[in-house]
Amino acid sequence: MSRSIHRRTFLTGTAAALAVAATAPLASAATGPRIATAFTLPGDRAYPEGIALDAGTGDAYVGSYTTGAVYRAAAGSRTAEVFLPTGTDGRTTANGLKVDRAGRLWVIDSTAGIDVYDLRDRSLVARFEVPAGDPRFVNDLVITADGTAYATDSVRPVVYRVTPDEVTRARGGRAPLTAHYDLTGALPPSSSGAYALNGIAADPTGALLFVVDMTGGGLYRVHTATGSIRQVTLYGGDLTHGDGLELRHRTLWAAHNASNTLTRWHLSPTGTTARLHSRLTDPALQIPTTLAHTPQGLLVVRSQFDKGGPMGPGTPETPFTVARVTGL
Repeated sequence: MSRSIHRRTFLTGTAAALAVAATAPLASAATGPRIATAFTLPGDRAYPEGIALDAGTGDAYVGSYTTGAVYRAAAGSRTAEVFLPTGTDGRTTANGLKVDRAGRLWVIDSTAGIDVYDLRDRSLVARFEVPAGDPRFVNDLVITADGTAYATDSVRPVVYRVTPDEVTRARGGRAPLTAHYDLTGALPPSSSGAYALNGIAADPTGALLFVVDMTGGGLYRVHTATGSIRQVTLYGGDLTHGDGLELRHRTLWAAHNASNTLTRWHLSPTGTTARLHSRLTDPALQIPTTLAHTPQGLLVVRSQFDKGGPMGPGTPETPFTVARVTGL
């Protein structure tokens, strides 16, 4: 799937999204959420998209949508460094990122599949590829408690799965990335070329996945054992332009890219309903694509896709940064 389609999809709703952003009430500076810069990224074409945290070290990893490079910000550092250079292993994009409990970094190349690296020596452990000829835009992923990875595709209504055993069998080589859940019957119709599935999160047990439809604005619950799929009933708002998700216990945060918005939701015990708790809309978020929860607040990726990136022409502000948002 070409990046031109990705750009058109973002542009379709940008004008309306910015109108919403202009009229939405901003949080009080004294009592509401606060936005600051957590760390900077090197390079003038970084256009970051994904972020991952290493629970063991506190280091953060950020991927570049435009080059495929991956950056690392050591715990407490205000400046990231290049961890995997541009073009590493032929990768052209770096979308969703996650670090698993085994000390491996998972990196999505949207047009190819998923690369898995050993953080100790930066070696490529395995590559999982979408079969040639299939339409694809692999976008985001989550790793559940048992080490299984699940990833979304934005042009196909499917969720891919990679088990720990598959990683072991593919070690040092390549393996197919295969669809495991099909959401075709659950998603509303959309126009040709529109992106649908994007961010994905999992409950602590790994029994439930939650996937956002960025075009339709819905949230979907996938039961990993049975494969059953149902739409989550949302109260107080929707998830239009929903990109990255972060779930802690029953609190769900979402980044809404084109509208410069972050939302916080409260999930019911069964994950069948979600109620909007708070909402922050601010141009200082600079088209947020995803977020990660830390004890010091949310780390939010500022993509600047609307400034010379996939969303439109212009010149980005440099250096590119990752924000820290507190109070949401």
